[in-house]
Amino acid sequence: MRNQIVILAGGKGKRMGSGSVPKVLVMLNNKPLILHLLEEVDKIHQLAKPVIVVGFMADQVKAVLGDGYLYATQKEQLGTAHAVKCAKSKVTGKDILVLYGDMPFIKAESLKKLMRLHHEKKSKLSLFTATVPNFTGNFSSLNHFGRILRGPQSQILKITEYKDAAEEEKQIKEVNPGIYMFNSEWLWNNINKIKSRNAQGEYYLTDAVEIAIGQGEKIYSLPIGPCEVLGINTREELLQAEQAIAKA
Repeated sequence: MRNQIVILAGGKGKRMGSGSVPKVLVMLNNKPLILHLLEEVDKIHQLAKPVIVVGFMADQVKAVLGDGYLYATQKEQLGTAHAVKCAKSKVTGKDILVLYGDMPFIKAESLKKLMRLHHEKKSKLSLFTATVPNFTGNFSSLNHFGRILRGPQSQILKITEYKDAAEEEKQIKEVNPGIYMFNSEWLWNNINKIKSRNAQGEYYLTDAVEIAIGQGEKIYSLPIGPCEVLGINTREELLQAEQAIAKA
């Protein structure tokens, strides 16, 4: 199959206060977070079997999800790039789309659009960007996403992580949800170039964007509604998500 999805699902969810339950199995509207995502993934046809990267309480995640997926194990939580690297031996798709098990609102139709763009442009790396009206209320969790810096022809020049952003960059309302589609060959040729340049010693997939730009590759992007890329990281965000579902 040409396309394959890799879902990162190894986190502990420390900020959720759910130490006895893996983060992706925290319940949202009487259903584990990751099942909201997988229901949308299952609507996309002609995919290689998805790879789910598990870590914390991996057996519990596998028991809930069953044998309809391939599983890769991330023994240490060393960042998103490390998690994707752990999936390498399971990946057979020529292009892979990286998703997160704690983003329950993304829709299959949006994912299909990103896949189409990626293939039409013969892209090495394509991504979603989300533009928020502000960083308050339901959008407050997006404040810590990286900011998209564009050039005079609207091309992506850089993604600046929030913690590294200057004050004027923090005012940019176009943010990076961290959802990427890669040409697999390009990714495996370049993933080892990602370095852990932070106090946590973690390897971030966002650095792949900088690598691609440095090679002269054009980064193709597609807008997505900010409500689709809300992640669930805290009890407060879980409550907001439940309220959003109730209003829908």
